[in-house]
Amino acid sequence: MSAENLVIVESPAKAKTINKYLGSNYEVMASFGHVRDLTAKDGSVLPDEDFAMRWELSDRGSDIMKKITAAAKKADTVYLATDPDREGEAISWHITQALQEKGADKGKTIKRVTFNEITKKAVQAAFSKPREIDANLVEAYLARRALDYLVGFNISPVLWRKLPGSKSAGRVQSVALRLISERETEIERFKPVEYWSVETALETTKGEKFKGRLTQLDGKKLDKFDIKDEAGASRAVAAIEGKPYSVASVEKKQIRRNPAAPFITSSLQMEASRKLRFSASQTMRTAQQLYEGADIGGETVGLITYMRTDGTTLSDDAIAQARDVIKREYGPDYLPAAPRDYKSKAKNAQEAHEAIRPTDLSRKPADVAKFLDANQAALYELIWKRTMASQMENAVLDQVSADIANAAGNVVLRASGSTVTFPGFLALYQEDEDDRDATDNNEEEARLPVLNEKDVIKLNGVTPNQHFTQPPPRYSEATLVKKLEELGIGRPSTYASIIQVLQDRKYVVLDKRRFIPEDRGRLVTTFLKKFFERYVDYDFTANLEEDLDEISNGDLNWKKALRDFWTGFKSAIEGTKDLTITQVLDHLDAELGDHFFPVTKENPNPRLCPTCNSGKLSLKLGKFGAFIGCSNYPECRHTQALAVETEGEDGEVVKPQSQEPKVLGTDPATGRTVSLRFGPYGPYVQIDAPEVTEVAEEPAPAPEEAVEEKPKKGKGKTATKTKKAAKPKKAKKPAAPKPKRQGLPKGTKPEDVTLESALKLLELPRLVGMHPETKEPIEAGVGRFGPFLKHQGKFKSIPKGDDVLSIGLNRAVDLLAQPANPARGRFAKKKKAG
Repeated sequence: MSAENLVIVESPAKAKTINKYLGSNYEVMASFGHVRDLTAKDGSVLPDEDFAMRWELSDRGSDIMKKITAAAKKADTVYLATDPDREGEAISWHITQALQEKGADKGKTIKRVTFNEITKKAVQAAFSKPREIDANLVEAYLARRALDYLVGFNISPVLWRKLPGSKSAGRVQSVALRLISERETEIERFKPVEYWSVETALETTKGEKFKGRLTQLDGKKLDKFDIKDEAGASRAVAAIEGKPYSVASVEKKQIRRNPAAPFITSSLQMEASRKLRFSASQTMRTAQQLYEGADIGGETVGLITYMRTDGTTLSDDAIAQARDVIKREYGPDYLPAAPRDYKSKAKNAQEAHEAIRPTDLSRKPADVAKFLDANQAALYELIWKRTMASQMENAVLDQVSADIANAAGNVVLRASGSTVTFPGFLALYQEDEDDRDATDNNEEEARLPVLNEKDVIKLNGVTPNQHFTQPPPRYSEATLVKKLEELGIGRPSTYASIIQVLQDRKYVVLDKRRFIPEDRGRLVTTFLKKFFERYVDYDFTANLEEDLDEISNGDLNWKKALRDFWTGFKSAIEGTKDLTITQVLDHLDAELGDHFFPVTKENPNPRLCPTCNSGKLSLKLGKFGAFIGCSNYPECRHTQALAVETEGEDGEVVKPQSQEPKVLGTDPATGRTVSLRFGPYGPYVQIDAPEVTEVAEEPAPAPEEAVEEKPKKGKGKTATKTKKAAKPKKAKKPAAPKPKRQGLPKGTKPEDVTLESALKLLELPRLVGMHPETKEPIEAGVGRFGPFLKHQGKFKSIPKGDDVLSIGLNRAVDLLAQPANPARGRFAKKKKAG
């Protein structure tokens, strides 16, 4: 018997959870995210046909839609219960379109339901108030998809032709890359300024010790850079020493610190990066799992609300829950007189409007931790604490500043500190900070003894400290998300994918959790800023986002927005047709010359060719990308990779990796050369092929004559015919043996590879042993996706921490017995377009 009602959601996990909240007359199916996308070729968006868009089902989407269509034909009502944001609305729209194409919508009622949390109460309430698909949200999705397609499919080919080796360009991706690249340029051009501060060790008559810093000298208030060098610092030290001191004045004030608002998508990504060291994609993946549900004591329930949101508001029920828990767990002093109300800073929060919070605040982190993995438990605790703290009382701090002066009053030392008199929300949660200046002192966090005017103070010591101004810090994932949000570029649901694409394209690299642009990324940014300046402009990109928000709000026609964009963009594309490689090179060389050819004391003429000692080094473009070459080519064939030493986040110099083959030694067993090499897919080791020994061929025997008897037509006689035997075929020359190669396992540094480790890698795949149950071999090797085990034709990834070269039989059997990890959530793989 078929169900009367069909419910479509994105993921199996979500389907499993809500299936328990609905009756037996509901069938819940998963679409596994989008079932359709733009066709994977040029011409999917047609500006000349009023921006008609051509869609196709993905391979998996086609199989899924067959099942959904069959179920829909048997149902009376189809409920589209995808996520409550623009993307979720689009998935529902695509499913409806696909059903209409098959005629499966005839005589059916198709409704849209949304819920911000996967709880029984929320789901049943949503189904009691179904609605139609929101055309404004769908049109905002179509406009965004068309814009991204038009930019990607038009700028990327220009990059490939004019800047070989480039991967692609994207409407928001390229702007994020510009931020990272320009920050690196700022760092390179930064000139540090020396300055000094003077710190004193002080003591009260009761023996209480504290610190003070010099703030006035010779009656003049000192600014940060007034003491410029060691000589000035020495004069200041001499002026301080040998004098009696007393407290000249004491200033006390009370400050109240407010808690941070509940999490939105961007602030969750930032705090998870700071406190948990999660990447943006890891944060979203883990949050998706918490949202879709976990088995808590036999009940499957969603633990947090929807995690893609710009809104900071909390529902009345959530506020009531929070206030009840605060009063019960912390006491009435920690409960403000009235609930706190937070307003979203977004101009038009087009995502789900409520903040990210636990679905039930009475579920404390310790209560659910045993049902979750470590990452899920840590993120749930972070969300729970942030939500609770947002409804707690202010923290109250007493700040004290005391001026300690000599008798003449021409030397003044400042001592500052603070004391928390009431912790308020700080008892539970404190937001972390980004990129605090290393030279900032933490005087306000220090605790001072009780000081009164005219108290005698003993001077125990004077310490001059040298400082240098610091360049702006490189972006971390947290600060990049924060900057994109400040500029109004991208939206919560896009930040994680933007960051991932930049790394996948090898445009940036993460070093100590900070982004450093690769030379390829800097070349792309410089090219786009010159020839497509408007389209990587921060304000222009932010204004486009505002247009999309207006479309979602019903205030702007989506095709008008596309027409306005396309007019100027088409002209920019056409303007590059006559652009020559020479023009591109000249511009890149001028803009990035200081980066690739830095003048130093050791190398005052970095453009001088080291091979011919007369040519000038400059940027060149080849089939596989940019490189540095000599102006005396072809007489001088000097080339070098685009690789510049940079300073890593730990202060160490990150040297460029030479791309030339490196001979590691000779294989003792065969005498063949073993080397380290670099290919398009990364570094690998190689052992030369064995030499082929020429073998003289024996002369072929003389062809013999064959006699064939054939009956003569109509006469019954036999005719004898002499036939030459076929010449023996010439033996094919055997193909020359190829050298054996093996890629380096992920995490292995090329500079750490030795002859011994290379020979072990070249033995892969190796036999680990025979499986004790199946009696079949288990092999270990390294493939495209990393180290693996192979048994009975099936593969199992070797996790980080296990060595493919040394993993033993017991560990291998244990890993093979572990269940596979299924794809989860809306981010399960789908066929890509473009």
